[in-house]
Amino acid sequence: MAEPGEPILWSLYVYAPNKAAPIFFTVAYGISAVFHIWQCYRYKAWRLIGLHPLCAILFTAGYALREYQAQDNYLYLLHTKDPLIVFILSQVFIYVCPPLLELANYHILGRLFYYVPYCAPLPANRVLATFGGLMALVEALNAVGVALAANPSGEAATQSLGKILTIVAIAIQVVVIVIFVGMAAIFHVRFARTRPGSKTVRTVLAVLYASMALIFARCIFRLVEHTGNTKMDLNDLEVQRNLSPLLRYEVYFYIFESSLMLLNSWLWNIWHPGRFLPKDHHVFLGEDGTEVTGEKHEDSRPLLAKTAHVLTFGILFRDKSRGAHYRSMQHEMSDCAPASGHSA
Repeated sequence: MAEPGEPILWSLYVYAPNKAAPIFFTVAYGISAVFHIWQCYRYKAWRLIGLHPLCAILFTAGYALREYQAQDNYLYLLHTKDPLIVFILSQVFIYVCPPLLELANYHILGRLFYYVPYCAPLPANRVLATFGGLMALVEALNAVGVALAANPSGEAATQSLGKILTIVAIAIQVVVIVIFVGMAAIFHVRFARTRPGSKTVRTVLAVLYASMALIFARCIFRLVEHTGNTKMDLNDLEVQRNLSPLLRYEVYFYIFESSLMLLNSWLWNIWHPGRFLPKDHHVFLGEDGTEVTGEKHEDSRPLLAKTAHVLTFGILFRDKSRGAHYRSMQHEMSDCAPASGHSA
């Protein structure tokens, strides 16, 4: 058996992949997927967090394929492309999920903005449109980059292009995470001033911060991994020995990739947002702590002010009439009938 970190000729993974670890992660992600599917059904939260069961299923498939290859099916063969195809599928299934999980967090933050609109830095629909577009770009670059870089039998130029695309995707992802946390913090501060005793929103925000911290740590690991030497030659042990230690030692993959994303999946299993947030985005939290069903506020600001508001991520050119709109709606409904909903 080869020493840890010692390359093996023609191994698609550089090393001989561990046989036990993929079994654990296949089972762990599979259990998480079952819970996510049940929770989405239970809380009718498919639109809110439906990306989590999808990603858990993809993770399960990715690690199941990795386990299949660990059973002496990990060597590149000249007479058949089957091991290479399985390897690429496994890599793509595992690596396309983190950007999707990040997108799921943007959906949750957008729902929080719908729930407490007078504290939101941006209108909720703009959060999803802006960050959803950025994550679509990240996902496209990431999928193509991983597919190209994961093909060690390809030309050096192809691998280099895959590496560049992956680095660009991860760099954009890191910047977007920083902006996201800043927006969540602005919302958090405003909400704390308005409803300092509310636990519901603060719980979801705390889980969001923890989730983004896990994804951010994973992004930094991937960025460091790909800025190192990633040029592979399956037929040259010296070239393989010069690869980045993050590629030569499998333990780093399971710590910073597999474990971090599994913790993120379990995190949302335990504190599922469907337990805390209303199913209908027209339901918002009044300043007296009761939930009110109301109409959407129409933004009457000039287009230039709206654009500047989005570009400054909600810090400048705020819509000052939005808070008054929801307050007046709450007063009207309380005058007509007893307040609906419950105290947060």
